[in-house]
Amino acid sequence: MGVGSVVLIVLGVLVGLAALIVVWGVALYNSLVRNKTMVEEGWSGIDVQLKRRANLIPNLVETVKGYMDHESDVLKSVTEFRSQSLNATHPAEQGVAEGLLGAALGRLFAVAENYPQLKANENFTSLHQSLDEIEDQIQLSRRYYNGAVRNHNILVEQFPSNIVAGMFRFQKAEFFEIESPDDRAVPRVSFGD
Repeated sequence: MGVGSVVLIVLGVLVGLAALIVVWGVALYNSLVRNKTMVEEGWSGIDVQLKRRANLIPNLVETVKGYMDHESDVLKSVTEFRSQSLNATHPAEQGVAEGLLGAALGRLFAVAENYPQLKANENFTSLHQSLDEIEDQIQLSRRYYNGAVRNHNILVEQFPSNIVAGMFRFQKAEFFEIESPDDRAVPRVSFGD
């Protein structure tokens, strides 16, 4: 075996190794793109459900107005938090706005319990059921989105994919979490005094 043959073998091994590194890099890049796209798809699903809910709220407020003369603060807060929700620009801001809106809607439905005629109103009942269905869809969409974010963030941070992520400026995505103090509060249980 001559020097020329050894050089060709070494060159062939180096070319093969370089080809493997390129294929590996392309596979990691494609995984990052796929996960980023799933995050975007997940956020789109949440956004659709939030807009559906936001579109129902004015109808709900109008239905309730006729029955709740003395509850204008509750209606005002629902309207105000709906606007904040629609104007939110990223998941963290949206999470805060959704927590406030959810609490305001909860207060609205709690106050509605004091108005039997309102509870019997067919339009109110239909809107309430629609909102409940949308809330379920929001929860499903949020779980999908947060799962996609988790997978994406792992790829962005985990070695060796973090090398490719850094080269192509892939960033971690934000989780969508509802920031409501009511959700985090520990319930007080009392068995009488």
